[in-house]
Amino acid sequence: MAGSSGGVTLERLSKSYGDVEAVRGISLEIADGEFFSLLGPSGCGKTTTLRMIAGFERPDAGRVLIGERDVTETPPHRRPVNTVFQSYALFPHLSVAENVGFGLRFKDVTKDEKRRQASEALALVRLAGYEKRKPHQLSGGEQQRVALARALILNPEVLLLDEPLGALDAKLRKALQIELKTIQREVGITFVYVTHDQEEALTMSDRLAVMSLGRIDQLGSPREVYEEPETIFVADFLGASNLMPVHADGDGNVRLGELRLTAEQGARSAAGPVRVTIRPERVRIEAHGVTGPNRLTALVDQLVFLGSATQVFLRLPGGEVLQALVPNAGEPFPYGQGDAVTVHLPPDALRVLRAEVGDFVDG
Repeated sequence: MAGSSGGVTLERLSKSYGDVEAVRGISLEIADGEFFSLLGPSGCGKTTTLRMIAGFERPDAGRVLIGERDVTETPPHRRPVNTVFQSYALFPHLSVAENVGFGLRFKDVTKDEKRRQASEALALVRLAGYEKRKPHQLSGGEQQRVALARALILNPEVLLLDEPLGALDAKLRKALQIELKTIQREVGITFVYVTHDQEEALTMSDRLAVMSLGRIDQLGSPREVYEEPETIFVADFLGASNLMPVHADGDGNVRLGELRLTAEQGARSAAGPVRVTIRPERVRIEAHGVTGPNRLTALVDQLVFLGSATQVFLRLPGGEVLQALVPNAGEPFPYGQGDAVTVHLPPDALRVLRAEVGDFVDG
């Protein structure tokens, strides 16, 4: 059940509501058949961008293209897209099959053909045999998949998804993340996914755009954006990160108080006040007294057992607190609260971020 797929191009797209600039001149190319996510906090402009692709909002400036077609002035029902929202909006009095086939009511399709297509769509979302059930007989995850089948049965070139897993519990969300990605690969069409959940974006996306204040802060693959953040905002928003104010010498060497560190990643030529960042899983904890480059003394401040790992909060001599993530290898963590340890910050994991590029943003 694969329809033709189309890419999405946004050219200098802008949208304001009164004095509020929701989207500020975004340009973006989403490839055919790509699972692309717009990620960011509330108020960053991601949903407004999705609504302009769908045609529910008209841009103040710029263009929306699907494939080669300019659809900026095309009404929503004439665009080759369909949208799945967080609210599934299933009709309670209709069966699952009738809900899925609802969009075919204005098409020249026989009843038998409608039933066949609805059954195909339900099989695609792993709900074969559910045709006669009513929405109240389904779990939240099953209702979400019915909404997805209802969108896919119309063979859109682009499927838009506006936080569709947001109403589900954490365990079900994780299961459906994998399911959605599998379905997207099977149907082969372009998915544009809006979320504020970093794990969702990292798990499912081929590429993602991290947005803040109506702009794209960084664009890339999940690995690129996670491991190579270009701004302080991206480093702080995407996953847990240690951000420390330091003074850079312009050659990759930085000073944290009286301590000298070498950073091999990021803006190594930056000089003056900057930030350095390192992911908690890259911080190494060694026995107290171990010496060598990029090593500093710290005290274990707090331990949090997470099951698969132990989160360790470490207090440095200057009062800064670092997080480390130690995988659970079957042995208890050898240090307790208040113990002195050596912290190793590997140079290849330490990244310089220019202080003037990006900053902390509150939603």
